[in-house]
Amino acid sequence: MPVSLQVAYPVSEDSTFDLDYYLSSHMALVGKHMGPYIESTLVTKGLAGGPNVPAPFHAIATIVFKDQDALNSALGDSADVLADIPNFTNSKPQMLIGEVMG
Repeated sequence: MPVSLQVAYPVSEDSTFDLDYYLSSHMALVGKHMGPYIESTLVTKGLAGGPNVPAPFHAIATIVFKDQDALNSALGDSADVLADIPNFTNSKPQMLIGEVMG
């Protein structure tokens, strides 16, 4: 059964996020190290949290894997990906691992 890893980068009063670096460099690093295990990726840029409500996240990445074993293998190869986070944000990422339902 497919599983997903979602990584959300919360907005705070003093948080920064370099979207250009994230899209061009960080996601390329994700592909280099975790790519063999990935079925698909989607990056969503935060625009709003509802009508007239600021976005609670700078961005959310959704990465889908064939199954839990593929996710576990990808996470095993993620050290360089995790080490790159300070290069584009000072926000502490939140992660959600879930079962893809449809």
